[in-house]
Amino acid sequence: MPSEATLPVTVDRNSSEPLAVQLADAVRAAATDGRLRSGDRLPSTRALAGQLGVSRTVTAAAYEQLHAEGWIAGRHGSGTYVTTTPPDALRAPARHATAEHPDTQVDLAPGAPWAEGLDRAAWRRAWRAAADTLPLFRPRRGGLPEYREVVAEHLLRHRGLAVRGGLSAELVLATGGTTAALVELAAAVLRPGDVIAVEEPGYQRAVWALRSAGVRVVQAPVDEEGMLVDGVPAGVRGVYCSPAHQYPMGGRMSAARRVALVERARREGWLVVEDDYDGELRYDVAPLPLLVALAPDVVVHLGTTSKILTPTLGAGWMVAPERVAAEVLAHRDRTGTSPSAAGQRVLVELARSGDLGRHLRRLRREMSERRALVSDALAEAGVAVLGDDAGAHVVVPLSSAAAERDVLATADRHGLRLDGLARHHVGRPRVHGVLIGYGACSREQLVTALPVVVRLLRDVKPSG
Repeated sequence: MPSEATLPVTVDRNSSEPLAVQLADAVRAAATDGRLRSGDRLPSTRALAGQLGVSRTVTAAAYEQLHAEGWIAGRHGSGTYVTTTPPDALRAPARHATAEHPDTQVDLAPGAPWAEGLDRAAWRRAWRAAADTLPLFRPRRGGLPEYREVVAEHLLRHRGLAVRGGLSAELVLATGGTTAALVELAAAVLRPGDVIAVEEPGYQRAVWALRSAGVRVVQAPVDEEGMLVDGVPAGVRGVYCSPAHQYPMGGRMSAARRVALVERARREGWLVVEDDYDGELRYDVAPLPLLVALAPDVVVHLGTTSKILTPTLGAGWMVAPERVAAEVLAHRDRTGTSPSAAGQRVLVELARSGDLGRHLRRLRREMSERRALVSDALAEAGVAVLGDDAGAHVVVPLSSAAAERDVLATADRHGLRLDGLARHHVGRPRVHGVLIGYGACSREQLVTALPVVVRLLRDVKPSG
């Protein structure tokens, strides 16, 4: 039988915090930093009460809370023990988990796919089949023809895109992903000094991709329906937005606002870049039609495999007006660049075998269930959540930058990687909150971490 651990904890009778809460916090801290380890046997509530000089009611209440959160478990006739999870899942090993060492953390940040859910046998089959094709002797600037056909079919089946009576493969260009496509667009179509409006808060890699080409970025505010069309400054060359699931706030651009955006784009000569980074992940209602379907003359549509499969493939796509596509192809030819064919070939094989469709069905079901787990746990604690029933993250609004920093720092100490809204602003942050992603971690890690996340957030005053 394991020896009983001496708990390295104390309580402060002069503190305004209840003794049971102090004791529970102290045990969590000891389990987090390694002073208590998985399998350690804890003192009985009676023995611990004697050690600390408190009533048994205090120790029993602390143990009850820790048991409910999964930090400890009782074994019949044996005693109470530190459990394998969550302490092992949340506790930092010898090297403390920080943003510098994300591999030691439970990853609850947004932007990562459910790569764990890929069928390993299907993954291996696709790579083997891709390797059986002959190597290219000249690059395909627009992408492999078979890849462009697969993407056209994917967009038709999963995003309802039919442009000009039917989306043909000629209207699709392969890319290295949305950020790589933005770099190409900026270099091929825009000129240094051109002004592009970007959602605020929004995707900061898009901001840096545009700036890398000498493009000047201005902010356009968002609300629960996405980018405010009237908030786009006059004189811009174009706008970048994520209408299906605004990143990071999670809203969906309404039909009326989409029409207003397209009308203003045509009237003022804008190019609208539509980032559909996770448009396949919708759980409540059918997604609204893509902007490119509404206005193929002024909209460039960008998609990626990095959120529905894995960034390993480095494959995405662009659907653009003919003149824009021609300029991108000319830029690739001038610079001798083209998207990698390897990831394209793997996606083709996944689609041909039916494994892509099967994965997308599993992905939607899994992400829907995970979202419900997160939303329900937060709702039961009275914590508000923003965003549509879609994607792979939720947003919890907070009242201040200080509250956001405090939650993130405390989560980091617990070995949890969360994200905050502050870093998603170009200018001074105007909204504050925490983003909780549920795609990168395992289901077990998510279930284990949720009580800790709820505990961190339930006493923080929400914004607004």
